[in-house]
Amino acid sequence: MITTTHSTSYFRELQAKSLLYRMTLLKLIHAAKAGHTGGSLSCVDLLNVLYNHVMDITPENFSQRNRDHYVHSKGHAVEALYAVLADKGFFPWSDLETVGKYGSHFAGHPTRDIPGIEQNTGALGHGLALTVGMALAAKKDGLDHRMFTIMGDGELAEGSVWEASISAAHYKLDNLVAIIDRNTLQISGRTEDVMALEPLEDKFKAFGYAVRHVDGNDIAALVDLFDQLPFEPGKPNLVLAHTTKGKGVSFIEDKAPWHHKVPSETEYEIALRELGLAEKDLEAVDGLE
Repeated sequence: MITTTHSTSYFRELQAKSLLYRMTLLKLIHAAKAGHTGGSLSCVDLLNVLYNHVMDITPENFSQRNRDHYVHSKGHAVEALYAVLADKGFFPWSDLETVGKYGSHFAGHPTRDIPGIEQNTGALGHGLALTVGMALAAKKDGLDHRMFTIMGDGELAEGSVWEASISAAHYKLDNLVAIIDRNTLQISGRTEDVMALEPLEDKFKAFGYAVRHVDGNDIAALVDLFDQLPFEPGKPNLVLAHTTKGKGVSFIEDKAPWHHKVPSETEYEIALRELGLAEKDLEAVDGLE
């Protein structure tokens, strides 16, 4: 049950941002002729709520240590992150026109050459280990900031995830927030067919996490859940965010081939039309309130 006290207009604003981010990342992938379409679309709402509601990360405080920190462990879904960082003012929107082009720092995975990106990622399984180390350092230094990371569910086959998890619980890192983009698909098919993960909740609880489930594409549900951090004092936080790969574009949703696939001109136009209609519907609802 959602218990948030935020206004309806607040959620409408966040929903509008998700539509903007989806349209932007599709434009980037279409122009670059490369990109991870499905996974970027599935984690948009997570990034949106983190950057626009939860985390204290801004261009102004980015050089400071005692602020929240974010590591994009699911590095291949970088197009979604690029859209959010541009919207937050880390660099001009026009910089995104260079994505995937020769000589550009805007590559297919995050690098620290981009303003607002903290760590190079893309080799899966690294994000959690990095944020565990950062969270432990903050605890030892008496700092009160938090560490966040989004992992793809396919990367949970990496042993480093579980090694980091042992440390997270041992050091009682309740300033760590690990988020699983649980869209149940990876490049070669269903996660449960490639390398079965369930029961995930039981596994993470056994490793000492406080675990919560949420619809990872529901803005209000995400706001409500993250407002409850930390879930249990002395335990690292684990969010199982149930999402739809390709969320927001009907012919991409829940389709494994769209893990890394570029929309054709026709597909691109259809996708933008669908998102544009969703935007108009949102505006119509606003007009009635």
